[in-house]
Amino acid sequence: MTTTNPHEATQARIQVGPPGRPQRQRRRRGVPSWALKSAMAITGAIWAAFVAIHLFGNLKVFQGAAAFNGYAAWLREVFYPFFPKEMVLWALRVVLVIALVIHVAAAAIVWSRGRRARGGHRVKLKGMKSWSAWLMPLTGVALLVFVVVHVLDLTLGVAPVAPEGFAHPEHGATHAYGNLIASFQRPWSAWFYVLVMVLLSLHIAKGFATMAADLGAMGRRWRATLSAIGGLLAVAVLLGNAAIPLAVQMGWLS
Repeated sequence: MTTTNPHEATQARIQVGPPGRPQRQRRRRGVPSWALKSAMAITGAIWAAFVAIHLFGNLKVFQGAAAFNGYAAWLREVFYPFFPKEMVLWALRVVLVIALVIHVAAAAIVWSRGRRARGGHRVKLKGMKSWSAWLMPLTGVALLVFVVVHVLDLTLGVAPVAPEGFAHPEHGATHAYGNLIASFQRPWSAWFYVLVMVLLSLHIAKGFATMAADLGAMGRRWRATLSAIGGLLAVAVLLGNAAIPLAVQMGWLS
């Protein structure tokens, strides 16, 4: 039978050097924040491009009913007969819906993670920094509500959001001009649209200002270029789109 020397056992238990830190299990956080911010930047750029193209089409309302209705009909038949009628339009809608879902989901996750990381003792921002911190989430929620209202109003024609007598497309003919005028003849609809255009312009300008950093481009020229593009697009969207309901309310469009 073997025996253990007590002196050797005591030496074996002596700690040499500082105690080691216990191994901590890192909690999996799912999608990395950098990937979420990149997704927000890309999907935001997709929607910004759509807003710019949509602005160009909206301005045709000042050319009269024939031009505006013709543009609406063209959207339904673009690339026909190479593609079936409305195929391109529906493909665009699918892309926009997917981009919107990704954009909103990524923004919600990033915002939630930021609040958890700051904990209970948050630095209270004042002045422009405080406004800037709340600008994107507030305008984002407002724009999400507007997208739903706008689709119910001028695309689906669902009452009571849509005006009475909303005319759906039939036999290749569209009534987009009449539906738009009827909608903006209601003061609440016109001023709601103007307010949303202000919020959209702020969202675009702020989004382009942070897009370079979200995509990993930290150079001053990239940031300055994207900020300038966002500012110009924001001004164009505000002046161009807001002019339509105001012109209807003034009686210049009827």
